[in-house]
Amino acid sequence: MIAAEISIEQTKKWIQSVVIDCNFCPFAAKPFLQKKIDYTVINTPSELIIIESLIGQWQKMNSDAAIETAFILLPIGYEDFETYLDLIQSMEDLLSDEGYDGIYQLASFHPNYCFEGLSDTDPANYTNRSPYPMIHIIREESVSKVLSTYPDADNIPIRNIEFARQKGLQYMHALFQASLF
Repeated sequence: MIAAEISIEQTKKWIQSVVIDCNFCPFAAKPFLQKKIDYTVINTPSELIIIESLIGQWQKMNSDAAIETAFILLPIGYEDFETYLDLIQSMEDLLSDEGYDGIYQLASFHPNYCFEGLSDTDPANYTNRSPYPMIHIIREESVSKVLSTYPDADNIPIRNIEFARQKGLQYMHALFQASLF
């Protein structure tokens, strides 16, 4: 079993060195530096426990506006990318069923992330590769606020893919591996 503290530290290192330093998410630095990110580690593949944790995280964020965003890290049981995608779909359905559409959105990151239609070796996949399978919870209001002021926000994913491809597979892989210390 991977200690929760190690999972969180590796995730923080990944956020800094990949997400922020590569500018994959131009909005990530502020909550990261202000320590407004909540981290939860679930060391079991139990979907019931993940559901309870996700609902608990939404309730926690509802009652604590200081939490800007949250990550639920899943170091055990979701190593297979397709199994993970099934879980994400279930959690998206849960978000809707629980009435959180328009309040929160989920983003997905996985060590073996592969965009549909791309080769596993395409550097573009590293824009969504993370140290562990994880569910990222984002406040919809915060995203809307930032997107309204960010120039050309719709092109962020395209810019990220171009950046990763320009840097190349070896660079992106080495950067990713460095977050695993």
